[in-house]
Amino acid sequence: MIIGVIKETHPQEQRVALIPMHAAVLQKQGFKVMVQKGAGYAAGYPDELYLERGITVLESAQAVLEQADLWCAVRAGAAHPTGIELLDALKPKTTIIGLLEPYAPHPSFEVFEKQKLTSFSMELIPRTTRAQSMDVLSSMANLAGYKAAILAAQYSPKMFPMMMTAAGTIVPAKVFVLGVGVAGLQAIATAKRLGAVVSAYDVRPEVKEQVESLGAKFVVLDLESAQGEGGYAKAMDQAYYDKQRALLTDVVQEMDVVITTANIPGKKAPILLTQTMVEAMPKGSVVIDLAAERGGNCELTKAGDVIDHQGVKIVGVENVASTLAFNASSLYSKNMITFIENYLKKSEAGFTPQKEDDIVLGSMLTDEGKLVHPQASAWVKGVTS
Repeated sequence: MIIGVIKETHPQEQRVALIPMHAAVLQKQGFKVMVQKGAGYAAGYPDELYLERGITVLESAQAVLEQADLWCAVRAGAAHPTGIELLDALKPKTTIIGLLEPYAPHPSFEVFEKQKLTSFSMELIPRTTRAQSMDVLSSMANLAGYKAAILAAQYSPKMFPMMMTAAGTIVPAKVFVLGVGVAGLQAIATAKRLGAVVSAYDVRPEVKEQVESLGAKFVVLDLESAQGEGGYAKAMDQAYYDKQRALLTDVVQEMDVVITTANIPGKKAPILLTQTMVEAMPKGSVVIDLAAERGGNCELTKAGDVIDHQGVKIVGVENVASTLAFNASSLYSKNMITFIENYLKKSEAGFTPQKEDDIVLGSMLTDEGKLVHPQASAWVKGVTS
């Protein structure tokens, strides 16, 4: 079975789906891996590293895809809106594994059906103990949380740590993290390591112990819990968000940095910081919005841009993990090969798909072109679920 990896063509994507070490692991298991020339260059993995491990390097994406039985991608389907032409190079009944953004209708999914492609969306990996080693969203969120704290320190005019000097004492910066998932926890830990005084809030009071274990303060608001399935926060009604914003205004007006991380898969990010709240923040303060790609947690966020609103910088970062492409590729690649090893079991007849496995079923979008994931089927067809 031939596994293909190409250079990602999305303009904001620097990651590669398989790093040389993991590609070599798959070859030892009996797969043949083909990689497009330059596929790993932007992530810090030059062609020489693939060639040293016996990986075949081909000149073009088409040369790889027209031979591949399985395409390992970072972005495909709706996650790469202009990448439909890549699908035309695939053989019928090819398998695609990658980030597919299967939350809304997109022309690429019509090509999946026409080409009878079997596809697995890494966003749909179940959040179970057994699937943790394949959980791409958590892997990337961990890096995003780290980078958010670094960006906050970069954009803030204040130092994070307290410093006692002959010229006087510098007080530590106050950092507030909104949303305590994987990204939020890493942002807390990184900001603490940099010396800031850190506090955090989440609609799930169950995470209070995790926040405090990192040395941060958990802010308690008079609101009901919004704990959802799979460890995510669930969507709430407008009255809930209105009350939440009013209570948070008193908190953010004392902060030097606010890092927002609240994302709900497949939905627009909830607005946690309104214009009024931003205007209540001190001049020189910074907002790092990790939900910018989904509309932003801040009402003023512009994805991919840094704006200044009455002295407050709002940083609308996109594809944060890709800015740490070397490490992000390593983690993504490990998630990928673990999924492949779980999905395809070697036998005397070759590699047999384990289509009854719960992780496989949970992440399968199409099976030879037919939409099989019940929830994603509704999204892709534009049916309200």
